[in-house]
Parts: sequence; structure tokens; C-alpha cells
Amino acid sequence: MAAKELFEPDEENLNAYDDLIVSIQAKEHGLSLLIAVCDDLNFREQIIAQYEAELQPEFHPYRVALARGEPSLRSAIAQLVESEEDLRQGGQAVITVTGAEQLYFLKLGKERSEQEIFFGYLQWTREALREFPFAIVLWVTNQMLVNLIKKAPDFWSWRNGVFRFVSRKKNAVSSNELEPIRFAFTDSEVSEFDDDNPYFLPIEDLRELIQQTEQQRGKKDPKLATLYSRMADIYKGRLDQGEFQDYKTELDLAIEYLRKAVELQKELGLEKDLATSLNNLAYLYKSQGRYSEAEPLYLQALSLRRRLLGEEHPDVATSLNNLAVLYESQGRYSEAEPLYLQALELTRRLLGEQHPLVATSLNNLAGLYESQGRYSEAEPLYLQALSLSQRLLGEEHPDVATSLNNLALLYCSQGRYSEAEPLYLQALSLSRRLLGEKHPDVAQSLNNLAGLYDSQGRYSEAEPLYLQALSL
Repeated sequence: MAAKELFEPDEENLNAYDDLIVSIQAKEHGLSLLIAVCDDLNFREQIIAQYEAELQPEFHPYRVALARGEPSLRSAIAQLVESEEDLRQGGQAVITVTGAEQLYFLKLGKERSEQEIFFGYLQWTREALREFPFAIVLWVTNQMLVNLIKKAPDFWSWRNGVFRFVSRKKNAVSSNELEPIRFAFTDSEVSEFDDDNPYFLPIEDLRELIQQTEQQRGKKDPKLATLYSRMADIYKGRLDQGEFQDYKTELDLAIEYLRKAVELQKELGLEKDLATSLNNLAYLYKSQGRYSEAEPLYLQALSLRRRLLGEEHPDVATSLNNLAVLYESQGRYSEAEPLYLQALELTRRLLGEQHPLVATSLNNLAGLYESQGRYSEAEPLYLQALSLSQRLLGEEHPDVATSLNNLALLYCSQGRYSEAEPLYLQALSLSRRLLGEKHPDVAQSLNNLAGLYDSQGRYSEAEPLYLQALSL
């Protein structure tokens, strides 16, 4: 795979890659310290494989991983040099260093965190690294970069280049996302919350903090109910926004934390929080096609919300809508329609016509009518939903991609292929840009576009799209 093909259509990443290659080649002999930044671990591996292949045979590639117990850059490279004759002889090489992304930011009961130890080594390692006359590419995450600049300024000032590779994927949680669970962090762990930092805490640190809280306080501690539900919300948000590292793994983790939240909230009598957790767990079950498990949870959430909040509340409208979506997915149209209509009427009355949830309700009702072949009723609702989403959310939003895709599906069902195709293409382009190549919505858009070409007998155009969709 050529570099241009790897980074297409992202010119920013292609430029970063080209600059990295030039910087490695610029110093044929002598130490060159290069910092590469990427949160998407799969993408990072592709980049490394690409430059290793491109630089051979001029530069021999080596890889080394930092040790968690002793995360010293100098020690890791020294051990590698000791084991490789070519390096001992001073041969031209590029040494790729990974493993920094695994280091904990939190102390987690220790005197110093793994990241603090790592940055401490970096700060005092400048002269010691001079003995290694190689190009060294140190890979870090955005979260680590922010802290490296602050905590190892001497090392930072000595760098030969910084190369940022942009991706939808994230390995960290923003300080704003942690606001509801600040209570879980002691002053010794986090002295202050940086409200402007979108890469505040690695998500693995948060999982480890929850595990320690379970061990120290017991699994019935009330604080855990909030921690579980917040962790599930974070994972669900990552799934919805395309920020996940691995979709299935993070979906399973979201379900696991919601199950724990539901169990503890029931035991502690936290009914309002319980309704939210039941609703969210049902949503995730539905996304997996586990309808029989989702339905009783949606019904429980609706019942709780009606009792706690009354009929005239937006959360009740949300529950009605979610239950209707579930019924529609099962072909239970006669049960779904009155719920959709109730949800739409309630949302309009409580939130006004100009609200994103109104667009969602319109989309859902239109989808039901389309499923029943009621195209003339569906089209104006889809058009209203698209117009409303574009006006309220802007053109660059996943909900706009959804509306475009829905309208295209409707046109395709009616054989209006020339109207459907540009909408499918817009939806696909938008989903790729906003959610990343590996998101299920991208696979669905590819599949829909392939289906359109298939219906028109454009088989040579349909096949590669079907294959791409299957590979995601």
C-alpha cells in the first residue's frame, strides 16, 4: 500500500507522514529524536509498517516497547542495542518506541504514577541518549503529549520534530466528561481538573480506578452506582461518535457497566438513575438484535419515569420513542405507530418545534411509514427532519448523515435512483468524516449504496462496496 493510499483523503496526515520520513532521512548518522502522536492504535500500526517498509534498505527498522515497571526510554533502547550486532556497529537504523500509551496517569495508591516515572526519566535523559546515533521515533498519545510538554520540558526542547496524526479515535476522557464523578479522585491523584483539556485521563486509568474502588470499599458502595453508569455513558458516547478503539469490545464493556449499575441502583433504591440505566441497557441490547431482552427493560424504564416524573416530561417521550423503535424493528407496526405519535406530540409540546428531538421523532415516524409502503406519508416527514437537523445541528453532524441516508432509502424503494444516489454519496462521505472508517454506520452506508447499484445492474460498482461493507 502506498503512503498516499494509506492516508487518502486526509491531507493533514499525509503531510505529517511525509515530514516524518524527511526527518528520519535528514540525519544519516547521529541521534534524531522524533515524537509521533496518534490515539488510534490500529492506524498507528499501519503508519509504522508503512515507514519501515519505505525506509528499507537504507534504514534497518527496529521496534522496542517500554516496560511498565521501569518505563525508561534510555534503558529500553540500551537493551535493544545490546541484543543487536548491527546497532552495536553503528548501522543506520530507525527505532520505533511504543508502550507509552499503556502507562497510567493516576498514581492508583503508589507514590508516583507510571507516567510521572516515565516523564522523570525523560527529563534527565538527554545526555545519556547521545550514545545512540539513530533515528528514534517515540509514539505517544495526545493525553501524554499534553503532560510531556509540562513535565519533561528539557526533553521536549531537545526534540527534532513532532508529527501529529489525526483520527476520530480517542484513548482518553475529557475533564468535562469526568465532572459527574469528581468525587472519585483524591487530591493526591488529581490536584486540579483542567477544564479545557479534551485528553485529560486515559480511559484505562478510569477502569483501574473503579476496580480499586470495588476492592477497597466493597461492591455495594453507593459511589460505585454513579461510577458504573458514568463509565457506561462514556463508552456509549465513544461508540456513537466513532471514538472507540474496538467497537465490539467497547460495546461489551458498556453493557457490563450498565448491568452493574442496574443491579446496584435497584438494591439502593435509586429509581431515577435506574430508569436511565434500564433505558440505556435496553438501547444497547436492541443494537445487538437482542429484542426479547430489551423490551422488558424499556417497559420498566417507561413505567418508572411515568411514576416519578409524570406524563408530561421529555424523558417519558424518549421512552415512548425507544419502545416504538424496538417494536418497529420486530415488524410490530401497529404497536409502534401510536407510540411514535405520542412521542412526537409530547416532544413538540414540551420542547417546541425547533428542537433536535423533534427531528428524531419525525425521522422515526417516517421510517415506520416507509416500512409499511406508505411512501407519500413518509417523504414529507423525512424532508422536515433533514431540514430541521441541518438548521439546528449544522451540516457536519451524524444526524444529518442519518437523515440523508433515510431519504435516499425511501427514493430507492420507489425506484427513484437518480435522486437516491447523490444522497447516499453525501451520507457515506459524512459518516466516514465524522465517525471513521470502522463505524457500523459507514458499513451500512456502503451496503446501501451497493444495493442501489445492484438494483440498476451496475454490478462492477456494487461488488467492491459490498466487500468493503463486509470487511468492516
